[in-house]
Amino acid sequence: QRHLVESGGGSVHTGGSLTLSCAASLSYVDYAMAWFRQGPNLEREGIAARDRNGQTIYADSVKGRFTISKDNAKRTLYLQMNTLKPEDSGMYFCAAGPADSDFLSRYEYLYWGQGTQVTVSS
Repeated sequence: QRHLVESGGGSVHTGGSLTLSCAASLSYVDYAMAWFRQGPNLEREGIAARDRNGQTIYADSVKGRFTISKDNAKRTLYLQMNTLKPEDSGMYFCAAGPADSDFLSRYEYLYWGQGTQVTVSS
């Protein structure tokens, strides 16, 4: 059973925008949720997270450009990405877990989607 399903990836030029969605089978109201990305031959890095209280945390590389949000009624997590750069390219994953401290660490998350590809060309 797939708990999390991402969508919205695609190919854009530098400076473009995309909005990713993550449809959840559960509400995850007691869990933190986050977005991770993984470029070719790179480790999976946390870029944006939302704790169970709705507080948001961002990696420095995306701060001011990306926005994480959640619609509890739709059980959907979003990632609005603006001013995209080629280095933002990669597979983007949605995750949910009982994280309570290091919200951008992949080890804090139990459930993962299969990812959606984002490609930013110059």
